[in-house]
Amino acid sequence: MLIDHLIYRAPELARAVADVEERFGVLAQAGGQHIGLGTHNALLALGPRTYLEIIAPDPSQPQPSVPRPVGIDRVGRGRLVGWAIGCPDIDAAVAGARSRGYDPGEVADMQRARPTGAVLRWRLTLNAIPGSLVPFLISWGDTEHPATSAPRGLILESFHLEHPDPASLAPVLDALGAEAEIRPAAAPALIAHLSAARMAATCCVSLPWRSPGSSAAPRPPKSRIIVAGQLA
Repeated sequence: MLIDHLIYRAPELARAVADVEERFGVLAQAGGQHIGLGTHNALLALGPRTYLEIIAPDPSQPQPSVPRPVGIDRVGRGRLVGWAIGCPDIDAAVAGARSRGYDPGEVADMQRARPTGAVLRWRLTLNAIPGSLVPFLISWGDTEHPATSAPRGLILESFHLEHPDPASLAPVLDALGAEAEIRPAAAPALIAHLSAARMAATCCVSLPWRSPGSSAAPRPPKSRIIVAGQLA
């Protein structure tokens, strides 16, 4: 399993970029606009093929006809809200997950425009619930991976999930080939430990949880980002 990227949702992009720079000492680079979805993003590399995406509403675009991705229409403050698994053959990965009892959803073609005008294209699955612990699958095909050109300086040291009932989540992750550790905890959470030359920090967010297929409304999320210490 390769974590393709982590998603940090924020109400305003420039402010979130400044906040992340203050906490980690690295300035995110503008990624571009998701045309028609009403969002734009900024990126930081976490490894050769892994990155952090900071995503926010794009005030330069008209209100989209569909809800913005990752539950961004109801964002209150910055929080870690999702993750993606990279796969070279997304159609084969979807077929494999379905054969193991979980349907990741249909594969959609996506794109965004870089500030230079260049268009990046990728494919991803659609069944991951915004604000859940279940990742989606993504494939960049012939497009240059975003981590290649994103600013370096951060490292994803570790990543794990927390959930009140790990056994209920494990079969879905197994079907997707997601080998993330699930630790028992009072509330669902994504936990990412990042390090940089100046500091180390832990990004964690308690997420509303509902099982795949459930129609129950999630509880309002709670989140926190804690600077854990300094590196020599």
